[in-house]
Amino acid sequence: MTHIHEERIVEADADDVWAIVGEFETGPVRMAPGFVVDSRLAEPGIRLVTFANGMTARERLIEVDPDERSFTYAVVGGSATPTHDRATMRVRPTTAGRCTFVWTRDVLPDGLAEPMRQAMAYGADLVKSTMEEMSRPASPSARRLPRCRTGT
Repeated sequence: MTHIHEERIVEADADDVWAIVGEFETGPVRMAPGFVVDSRLAEPGIRLVTFANGMTARERLIEVDPDERSFTYAVVGGSATPTHDRATMRVRPTTAGRCTFVWTRDVLPDGLAEPMRQAMAYGADLVKSTMEEMSRPASPSARRLPRCRTGT
């Protein structure tokens, strides 16, 4: 069994990040836009995630702990079906406006570990950049309404 661990410091409030990461049904599309193109419930506790490259993952929700800002799930079908999979996403507050996003996975067979590690590394980078972009206030020029010109 291979253990995979990805961790990123995110310049965003832990509660704001958790509000998206912890949303089992739509979280994947919202936290990794472009990498994940669809995420929907296939049945209660099972989501079907579709990636931009056409691969799919059928994932079963195992546990959600809102107090710890974590949830655990397993890939149970789709394009690649491991014989064992258990992944956890966790958001840990560090300081005001900053948190740590931790994504771990135990997977068998070991041959699936490297492609999953690569996807998780890319996904974790995308979660970080997406959450940081969403937490930035709009620039003053972006908030200004365009002026209407009248006359000549």
